[in-house]
Amino acid sequence: MKHLAAYLLLQLGGNSSPSASDIKEVLSSVGIEADSDRLDKLISELEGKDINELISEGSKKLASVPSGGAGGAAASGGAAAASAGGADAPAAEAAKEEEKEESDEDMGFGLFD
Repeated sequence: MKHLAAYLLLQLGGNSSPSASDIKEVLSSVGIEADSDRLDKLISELEGKDINELISEGSKKLASVPSGGAGGAAASGGAAAASAGGADAPAAEAAKEEEKEESDEDMGFGLFD
C-alpha cells in the first residue's frame, strides 16, 4: 500500500508516469525503505494504464462486495444469549450505566477554563 500511495501522490503532483526512483525518493523522505521487488511489480502492472480508470473499475468491484453479513449474526447471537440468561441482561445494563457515569466525570471543564 505504501508503494501505491507514493505512486498516487506523484500522479497527483503532476508526474504522469512515476519511476521506481521517484517512488523510492518519496518513501525515503518520510523514513520508509522501499521494497524493490514489490515496487518493480507495481510499476510493471501500472505501466501504460490510466490510474483514474483503474480507480473507477476498482470502485465498481468494491460496490458488489457484500458487507454486513456478520453483523446480523452477531446481533442475533447476542439476543439469543440474552434470552437464555435473563439474569445477565440487567447486569450488562448496569455495567453500561457505570461506564457512562465514569465518562461524565470530566464534564464541565473546558480546555481554556
